Amino acid sequence: MLIILPLLLGVSINRWNDKFDAMTVSKVNDDLTIAHQYVARILDNIEGRLTAVGESARFQELVSKGEYSTGDLSGLLKDVAQARKFDFLYVVGDGGHIIVSGYPMALPSIRSNWPIVRSALEGHSKTGMDVFSADDLAAISPELAQRARIAIVPTKGSTASDLKEETHGLVLQSASALTLPDGQRAALVGGILLNQNLGFADTINNLIYNDAALPEGSHGTVTLFLNDIRISTNVRLFEGRRAIGTRVSEEVRSAVLDQGRTWLDSAFVVNDWYISAYEPIVDSYNRRVGMLYAGFLQKPITEAKLETLLSIAAAFLFAAAATIPLFLIWTSGIFRPLERMSGTIARIEEGDLSARTGPIENKDEIGQVSLHLDHLLDLIQERDAELRRLNEDLNHRVEQRAQELHDATLQLEARTKQLVMSEKLASIGEITAGVAHEINNPIAVMQGNLEVIRDLMGSNAENAKTEFLLIDQQMHRVTEIVTKLLQFAKPQEYAGYAEQYVAAGIVSDTLPLVQHLLKKTTISVTREDRALRPIMMNRTELQQVLVNLIVNAIHAMPQGGQLTLRTFDSDLDGEAGVAIEVADTGTGMTPEVIQKIFDPFFTTKTREGTGLGLSISQMLMTRQGGKILVKSEIETGTTFTIWLPEAR
Repeated sequence: MLIILPLLLGVSINRWNDKFDAMTVSKVNDDLTIAHQYVARILDNIEGRLTAVGESARFQELVSKGEYSTGDLSGLLKDVAQARKFDFLYVVGDGGHIIVSGYPMALPSIRSNWPIVRSALEGHSKTGMDVFSADDLAAISPELAQRARIAIVPTKGSTASDLKEETHGLVLQSASALTLPDGQRAALVGGILLNQNLGFADTINNLIYNDAALPEGSHGTVTLFLNDIRISTNVRLFEGRRAIGTRVSEEVRSAVLDQGRTWLDSAFVVNDWYISAYEPIVDSYNRRVGMLYAGFLQKPITEAKLETLLSIAAAFLFAAAATIPLFLIWTSGIFRPLERMSGTIARIEEGDLSARTGPIENKDEIGQVSLHLDHLLDLIQERDAELRRLNEDLNHRVEQRAQELHDATLQLEARTKQLVMSEKLASIGEITAGVAHEINNPIAVMQGNLEVIRDLMGSNAENAKTEFLLIDQQMHRVTEIVTKLLQFAKPQEYAGYAEQYVAAGIVSDTLPLVQHLLKKTTISVTREDRALRPIMMNRTELQQVLVNLIVNAIHAMPQGGQLTLRTFDSDLDGEAGVAIEVADTGTGMTPEVIQKIFDPFFTTKTREGTGLGLSISQMLMTRQGGKILVKSEIETGTTFTIWLPEAR
């Protein structure tokens, strides 16, 4: 009912629509045929009228006298032109000179090589349409040339063009053969300008489209085109103005003017869709110079078809509404239980294992299947719940074992690191103690003997002053290295007395210790002291840490740069404290180097440095409850931050 019947109706309506469209096309084709026959009759009438004038006794009498300038013949032609509504009527000789004219001519001779005129001069009367240029019209009458001018109106869908005004005129032209008294051939030529000739279009429209010719609301239109421009039409551009000067659509122009076909289809005309018929107009040169159009408004016809379709649809819906409930009542007893079971299965697939069909009124086979389905779903739900419990228990055990293994692994790694570090420190301590003892004794002997040498040399010692100073410095450097090794290996023996002070003071006390290094560079020093909280640490040890960091910063800026020292209050992990920053604009460090800088004996200096400075600094800070943090970027610089808890 809802599928097959609509399909049958659709096929029938489609065939009806095709036949209806074919009828409308046939109707507009008949309208165009009537318009064509009317134009042909006008051409025949014009030729007949001219022939009748040329053969009239009065005309023959005046011509036989040969008195063309007396005004009698001119007056006769003027009366005929006004009575027959000719825009021009004249007699032209074989050379193109005007013999006599009903209206004053602008020039004594005009163009006479029109095929129509040539045919009459050869003795054969002929009628047709020709396109006159502005100069051709002006040669006959400037007023005629002015009347032919039409302003081009931009039209939607038309061919793009820069033309602003049409100055050519489409003329119904007829020529009748004459023989003058002296035996010369001449032609009686008459014509009607069709540009803005509204009566021409209205006469054809009234002939074709009377009151009963079209559906209510529709109206017929007739248009004469020069090329693709409307020069005579009853199509309205808007209320009170005809669409003269508008242009035909590009699609119609291509089919009719370019290809010479007759157009029978819908077309967009100025501002609405029309059932349209176009045919080309051919001039006396057998060229397509314009179009003849007849058509009627499509919208009322479309609305009538739509109204019919809606009536059919309403009738179908009424029939369906009256019969479908009966079918539903009849089939509900069969399909309703099946739909309930299908809905239950869908809910089960979505994860709702509690879905059940429930009791069914019918006790037939479908009812038995429903009961059996609910029983199976109960068993499935029980098995699923049991599997979920087992799965949760297994997951819990796996997570517990994994956490225990992770904790054990961390403890093992920590203890391994502690053991390795303890073994390293023990080995380093033993080696350092032995090395320090073995080195300190020779150093003491060397220092003593150096003094003896100075005394023995007396005043000559001044000549080797630089060498003695260099020996002193190097022996002092060896002593410092040995001291650092001992401090790293046995820090508890070198722990100093801790005292309370402000961070800015320790920075001020440290700068003079590195001033001799700063003087050798182009490094500028910037300070910023904002710390207010006191700190507690052995001053010498904190100075040692600061000196180490500042020296490293100086070495990182061999070409000069900016050294910034900041102190400010800072909280770390919820604990109040003070931060001291040492920032440089040097070469920076890679992430790989940053991970190793606190390892003992690691250094990036190829020719100097023991690799213990940062390790000892970190050890000193850790022992005091503080930390050393570092941030660095390649070619940007490095910032070391010393953090100590606030003194209590």
